[in-house]
Amino acid sequence: MSRVLILFYSRYGNTASMARQIARGVEEIPDAEAVMRTVRPLSSEDQDLPEDGPPHAEVEDLSACDALILGSPTRFGNMAAPLKAFLDQTSSVWMNGGLEGKPAAVFTSTGSLHGGQETTLISMMLPLFHHGMLMVGLPYSNPELMATESGGTPYGPSHVAGPHSDRKLTEHEKSLCRALGSRVARLARQLE
Repeated sequence: MSRVLILFYSRYGNTASMARQIARGVEEIPDAEAVMRTVRPLSSEDQDLPEDGPPHAEVEDLSACDALILGSPTRFGNMAAPLKAFLDQTSSVWMNGGLEGKPAAVFTSTGSLHGGQETTLISMMLPLFHHGMLMVGLPYSNPELMATESGGTPYGPSHVAGPHSDRKLTEHEKSLCRALGSRVARLARQLE
């Protein structure tokens, strides 16, 4: 069984919605399991998990996975601080090569169409390259990349949540999330 860790931070629930769609895509692949984890917020006002939310990630979750998919809302064209803070704690995994040679991918949610989706995705890729992971994107054989009028990039799925973070995922965005989950899970199975 391939364990695909979907590790994300979500402040308003949009990135979490994407994570659930990605998990659906992972579990379309036989013998693949989606494991969802979130990171601890940095501010004291956000310390509690929602009752139905996934558990907080521990650094050990990284070494136990066969693939990793990171998600974050955009913060000024970069990943959110709570996800960056978690990644900054992973030097022990890096030193032991715990993620080396495993597939990895990224996804994001932004407030506006030009809210820094691609730079945020790239910012999440950088530490994964340092961990020796194999980056997986979305090829244009996914027709939704050419048809979308909201989120979606070859670097990974994205969602335009709107200025009030209240827009639901479009069908194109959902489809791209599921496609990424399936693609990463399939690669993890092939690399076993």
